[in-house]
Amino acid sequence: MLKITLVKDTNVSKHQIILASHKSNIASLYLPKADEAAVKVAQKEKAAQFQRTEAEKSLTILFIDESKEAHVVAENVRLAASGLVKFLNGQKTKDAVVSSVLESSAVLLAFAEGAAMSSYQFLKYKTLEKKANTLTSLAIASKSLTTTDVARLATVVEANFLARDLVNEPLSYLTAVQLSKEIQKAGKNAGFSVTVFDKKKITALKMGGLLAVNKGSIDPPTFTVLEYKPAKAKNKQPLVLVGKGVVYDTGGLSLKPTANSMDMMKCDMGGAATVVGAMTAIAKLKLPYYIVGLIPATDNRPGQEAYVPGDVVQMMNGINVEVLNTDAEGRMILGDALAYASKYKPSLVLDFATLTGAAKAAIGSYGTIFMGTADTTTKQQLLASGNNVFERLVEFPFWDDYKKLVKSEVADIKNVGGSEAGMITAGKFLEYFTNYPWLHFDIAGTAYLMSEDSYRGRYGTGVGVRMLVDFVTQLSTTDNKK
Repeated sequence: MLKITLVKDTNVSKHQIILASHKSNIASLYLPKADEAAVKVAQKEKAAQFQRTEAEKSLTILFIDESKEAHVVAENVRLAASGLVKFLNGQKTKDAVVSSVLESSAVLLAFAEGAAMSSYQFLKYKTLEKKANTLTSLAIASKSLTTTDVARLATVVEANFLARDLVNEPLSYLTAVQLSKEIQKAGKNAGFSVTVFDKKKITALKMGGLLAVNKGSIDPPTFTVLEYKPAKAKNKQPLVLVGKGVVYDTGGLSLKPTANSMDMMKCDMGGAATVVGAMTAIAKLKLPYYIVGLIPATDNRPGQEAYVPGDVVQMMNGINVEVLNTDAEGRMILGDALAYASKYKPSLVLDFATLTGAAKAAIGSYGTIFMGTADTTTKQQLLASGNNVFERLVEFPFWDDYKKLVKSEVADIKNVGGSEAGMITAGKFLEYFTNYPWLHFDIAGTAYLMSEDSYRGRYGTGVGVRMLVDFVTQLSTTDNKK
């Protein structure tokens, strides 16, 4: 990860980056006359940047349009930082320093965040050619920011990287059992407790959905409970985070039919990765908020004992589910986890899952669809947090009209709802296992990208980690004794 430090002046590096606007007083930068004249021309022409590169030093001035909404300005700065980091790595630059002549220090943090996020690499399995980034250090020259600001940023980025690492691991390493071990390691490092239920315990709890999906696997399932309960927590009833942990999905006997559709299915535990990353950052930041994480985990394979279309599965809460598609396995394991969550009498439950292709088809990778039963205030807070870190959310309707689509003539409900509104009927299925305020986040379009997208990179994105940290930070500053 790119090392971020706070310094008093810009003399620490020969590669300087300055954040300015088209209206900034360039004379205050004390540039050489030739540069000053060229920068003024760039300002007049509304250029995105001015850049001068020499053999051992460089100067880049990024012109920031501050007229837009704050979250849009911040995102534009992150994107600019990502592009510049790519350029500096191409130039084999080792370090750089960034400063700003703008009034808001938020742009400096946004730049550092975009730069740090862009430094992510997953090179664990590279042995013949490791193209490691050369840019390893970024200094921020600022008198208004604090070391706490920089340390917080680093903690959140590291947590995002942890989530991305987990998503990028193949099944040959990251089985359900190994995922639980990775969570234990994260808990020990960050300061939250971890309890792992094995197959015997899962059977005793009558988690029929998780056990059914696991029937075709050669590896046992796990159910992992993460708990962060600080002494002076603002809340008595916990916020519960649930993450889908399907470490690989073949579709089971309803084998995925489309070309290349299995190539990315190691990412089907993206929801679990989101929960682990968020819990790691929240615990390391010592936010005063009581949180529980629940992660049901297994792979979904067409093994000899695999569950089949037509089976009826009794879930943990006693509801009988008619299985019509074994590739709709995520909702089966989430149903048990949501039922288990009720034991905590939670103030709010949020679940994260790469659940439906319908979600991706609806809005692509530009945002995450959410829906559920939580109140309007909670939804608005989450929408704001999504904007703050530019992990945008779109609320979909959750009318009871959709509920009839998952009714079964054989059992209580069925695990698919037909060809229409698949992301909503999946949510309506999950609602049967909740008796508390709850929201469902379908991250199918945002958790894993097949092509590079600026600082989000390629493959695992760690989506949701930064949003949840922002959300819990806001909750931690309010007087809430629920």
